Amino acid sequence: MTADIDNDPSREMVSLHEPPRRGSIVLVLLVAGALVAVAVVLMTIGRTQAQPYILGLLALLAMVGLFSLFAFAAGIIRFADRSADDPVVSRIADRAFDGLAVTDQRGHMVYFNEAYLALTGAVGTQDVRPVERVFIGNPDVSEAVFRLLKAAREGKRQQEEVRIAGHDGAPGRWLRMRVRPLGQTKREARYAVWSISDITRDRERQEDVFKELQHAIEYLDHAPCGFFSVNASGELAYVNATLANWLDYDLAEIGSGGLRLTDIVTGDGASLLTSIVAVPGEVKTEVFDLDLKMRGGKTMPARLYHKLAFGADGAPGPSRTLVISRARDERSDPERAAEVRFMRFFDHTPMAIATVDRAGAVVRANARFAKLAQSLSGDSAANKSIFRAVSARDRQLLIAAINQAAEGQGDIAPVEAMLEGAKERWGQFFVTAVEQDERETEAAIVYMLETTERRALENQINQSQKMDMVGQLAGGIAHDFNNVLSAIMMANDFLLNAHKPTDPSFQDIMQIKQNATRAATLVRQLLAFSRRQTLRPQVLDLGDALSDLTMLLRRLIGEKVKLDLVHGRDLWPVKVDVSQFEQVVVNLAVNARDAMADGGKLTVKTANVTPEESAQLAYKGMPAADYVRIDISDTGTGIPADIRDKIFEPFFSTKEVGKGTGLGLSTVYGIVKQTGGFIYVDSEEGKGTAFHIFLPRHHLEPEAQSEAHAGNGAAKEAPAEQKPRADLTGQGTILLVEDEEGLRSLNARGLRSRGYSVIEASNGVEAMEALEEKNGAVDLVVSDVVMPEMDGPTLLKAMRDRNPDLKIIFVSGYAEDAFEKSLPENQQFAFLPKPFTLSQLVAAVKETMAPE
Repeated sequence: MTADIDNDPSREMVSLHEPPRRGSIVLVLLVAGALVAVAVVLMTIGRTQAQPYILGLLALLAMVGLFSLFAFAAGIIRFADRSADDPVVSRIADRAFDGLAVTDQRGHMVYFNEAYLALTGAVGTQDVRPVERVFIGNPDVSEAVFRLLKAAREGKRQQEEVRIAGHDGAPGRWLRMRVRPLGQTKREARYAVWSISDITRDRERQEDVFKELQHAIEYLDHAPCGFFSVNASGELAYVNATLANWLDYDLAEIGSGGLRLTDIVTGDGASLLTSIVAVPGEVKTEVFDLDLKMRGGKTMPARLYHKLAFGADGAPGPSRTLVISRARDERSDPERAAEVRFMRFFDHTPMAIATVDRAGAVVRANARFAKLAQSLSGDSAANKSIFRAVSARDRQLLIAAINQAAEGQGDIAPVEAMLEGAKERWGQFFVTAVEQDERETEAAIVYMLETTERRALENQINQSQKMDMVGQLAGGIAHDFNNVLSAIMMANDFLLNAHKPTDPSFQDIMQIKQNATRAATLVRQLLAFSRRQTLRPQVLDLGDALSDLTMLLRRLIGEKVKLDLVHGRDLWPVKVDVSQFEQVVVNLAVNARDAMADGGKLTVKTANVTPEESAQLAYKGMPAADYVRIDISDTGTGIPADIRDKIFEPFFSTKEVGKGTGLGLSTVYGIVKQTGGFIYVDSEEGKGTAFHIFLPRHHLEPEAQSEAHAGNGAAKEAPAEQKPRADLTGQGTILLVEDEEGLRSLNARGLRSRGYSVIEASNGVEAMEALEEKNGAVDLVVSDVVMPEMDGPTLLKAMRDRNPDLKIIFVSGYAEDAFEKSLPENQQFAFLPKPFTLSQLVAAVKETMAPE
């Protein structure tokens, strides 16, 4: 142990700097010998006489031991650090190239080496100073030293590089200063180790390299060839001044960023540069003849030597591309001019072209093929093999065609195949054989045209034709079914008239009437889908019409669904059938409710759409015009993408069996189309559905508009008045023309029961004969429209020639405008849609026969 009894800092620094004193084995032997001698003397003088001396010696030794323990606990005596005696460690620290110094918590120096003395300019050990005192007053270094001192107090590591200015013409120096804690406890560090390194030569070498790099960049900027570099994201990282001058760009503008490879390469050439395929770690150089695009849009033919390095993971790094302008060659050398023209044609053709070997590997491809390959697979697999561009389902067809070309066969049939990828895309491949020799590997040339849009258009046409055929079928079925329903409803009316409510069979008759009414509703939906239902359009404000529906909609959607009506300002008038329009809104609201079983929000929004706005919407099939738009959106489950194109088809339903007929949306589609409007749907699965309805704006003359407003006001006030029950009896001769015998007899019976004289005819020819027999003395003609031998419009013309004042009522299951175009202009007639009840028939007859 050594005693640390001098607290003077300078003495402590020197003692720590000098080699520590070592213990002596001779001194230990002398102390041991003295103790043995004392023991021998005490043994010779006798126990009784020696006892006081032994007790005194033991007391002395106990006092020395106790004093040593207190001194060690107080730090007066400490054990020597034997590692400090290691000469190797001492020499490493003393002779290190970097200056080393150790300071305690108070900033006093406790150790330094010779390099520290030299770097700080100290003359001797008495002139040594801590780092902060060495560089005090130097403004270039003081901030860095302050940060180092702060890190030393906090027990952290810190590094700073500073430049020390030279004096009296001496060059400046660069120093790297570090500080780290030593002997750190949980709360604080006992010492701080400072390190100072002279890095002047390293900085000079860096400046030399930087100057050389500047010279190289300056040379590259003004080289006679163009040069550019592109990073992995497609942005131009560097363009030299020569290429910037060719392309009419400013270097400062390019340096600010934002310019991409697609901005300077025309067409699909950028895809050709980014579609290079190589093994991981390979550096590959390809030569391309492309057109570069100038700032003003002009093009410049150029040959590109494109160098691309791939990492160990196969990912491409930044590219380096040398550009040689071929515009001068195109003018001076005819052979090179022909080559340039061919390459420009090859890379700018809208058809994807590739040459392949027998295994389908792509030997050479144009820019359009490279772009196609990138769009099919992110890993550019189609650039390696053309078979990777085709789905596995149709791949054998293309393999067979290329095998035929490899065998030299001609007239190979085109191959229509589905392309590889997440989306459904189609392409048509044309394969031709090439003349082969031993040095070439090409076996065939493959031309490919993408036919996705063409197939989509064909599918749309086929779908439209299918819908038209189904519509015709539905309309025909509805027409025939209307005749059956008319007979049922007419016979049911007779039964109701013959039975009192107290009759036991009266309830059964009412059940027949209710089912017949339900069947009539289903027929109207079929006719709406086929766009042949009878409409009674009128001019109205959609905002008012929707407001009238509010209460009904709230009852339909229930309490879980919130209804939000957003009315546009100053909505234009439209001309629609009110009841049919209400059916459209109700059907869409019910579907929205079913899609929000756990609740949600139903929004109905209206707005005017100008021709400019409708043109920007770019909906297929909708011309630019004035429309009133109705958006009905929900927050439900949405419509899956695979069935979105089928929702307007008849009898298509996603509901459970017995929960729907599948005519809801097809009826909506038919009503909107027959009104002259358009309907579109936007839906995302899990986020909701929005239907967009566009109804054409109805233009009114000022006089007609005022009359319409007056008429609408009267119509609103009319229901407040209770009208007396009308008298449906009358007199007169009616010619009834109907090809359905059962329906004709029932209608005739009903009219006769009300006092009319009825003449029956099964077709137009018989009707004309009956009219001739009566010499035209008929008060009214009630005729079907669709009949054999002579239809309704033809019968009207013939009868009006015989009697211009003859009154006619047409009855039909089709819409009125389905045959109105076949009639001469200015012909007056009444219309009664099928199916109808006895009271409706008699009311129409009496109203038509009433004197004007």
